[in-house]
Amino acid sequence: MNRAHNFSAGPATLPTEVLVKAQAELLDYKGAGASIMEVSHRGKEFDPVFDSAKARMKRLLGLSEKHHVMFLQGGATHQFFMIPMNFLNKGDSADYLNTGVWSQKAIKEARIYGDIKIPYSSEQSGFNRVPSANEVRFNPSAKFVHYTSNNTIYGTQFSTEPNTNGIPLVCDASSDFLSRPIDIDKYGLIYAGAQKNLGPSGAAVVILDDEFLKKAHTDNIPTYLQYGSHTGELYHTPPTFTIYLIDLVLEWLENLGGVAAMEIINKQKAKMLYCAIDDDDFYENQVETDSRSKMNVLFRIKNRDLESVFLKEAEAHNLIGLKAHRSTGGIRASLYNAVSLQSVEILVDFMSDFRRRFG
Repeated sequence: MNRAHNFSAGPATLPTEVLVKAQAELLDYKGAGASIMEVSHRGKEFDPVFDSAKARMKRLLGLSEKHHVMFLQGGATHQFFMIPMNFLNKGDSADYLNTGVWSQKAIKEARIYGDIKIPYSSEQSGFNRVPSANEVRFNPSAKFVHYTSNNTIYGTQFSTEPNTNGIPLVCDASSDFLSRPIDIDKYGLIYAGAQKNLGPSGAAVVILDDEFLKKAHTDNIPTYLQYGSHTGELYHTPPTFTIYLIDLVLEWLENLGGVAAMEIINKQKAKMLYCAIDDDDFYENQVETDSRSKMNVLFRIKNRDLESVFLKEAEAHNLIGLKAHRSTGGIRASLYNAVSLQSVEILVDFMSDFRRRFG
């Protein structure tokens, strides 16, 4: 097996153990004579998988009975409009923090449904920072505060949740979900696209506090797009194979020691890479230090002409997915949960050798 060291921003690498187990069960899931993809979503094979994925999620995040766990199609982008559709009536307002492209996309959709205020934006500085916990004043009449916890494209991350003074907090946690513990009681709703730390693309996990759910309305909302439709029995055929893989990833994470143990590993990976960048001025990171992401590390080479050489050589060394987003240029290493410490060590060694040869 020649598995690459995959630093792709998403869809991203999955734990090898998960893929091996899925491969072994692909044709015959636990004696069913069929794949988990080929059996009823209400049958005796899939029911335990669905229940297990929700139970593991609750254990890993310390959720209580008041929290609903949903696996919905459409990824995080689907949630950009579904959240304001459910929680904003005409004349209602919500606060959105603008810290990057995905925040902007969420704001654009939310403006269809309500009066969206932006109490903080880092756009003028090139999205190179996020606000500190108490830096922003929120509108007291806001129905909720929305923020993106980690910004994949720009390499910034909130170190802690914004202080909303009791206003329900809504979070797009797509690119750092389950990478560290969170204070779950601060949130009304958390959502995350699966394709970074959870599983394959095409679905999102949504965690919804029951008290916040009670504030949703159903006027002129199609049944499928009402959150309440997904809190009880299955309303529709869910993405069964994706949920199966998510359950395997959650099992892998539990076996590692859970979210707290994963945070320790993620801090080690990020520290190692940032130290390699900061070693001298050959490489540079343009994010303010307090806002640096532990999931998506962006860096440039001072001599920009060398970046294409770096990327080409890196791929030849089995280091893939390092080209940054087209809007920023440069190099980006995504250090999601399934990226091993060994892969980061190999990347850092390559960076050191490249610096020696071209510096």
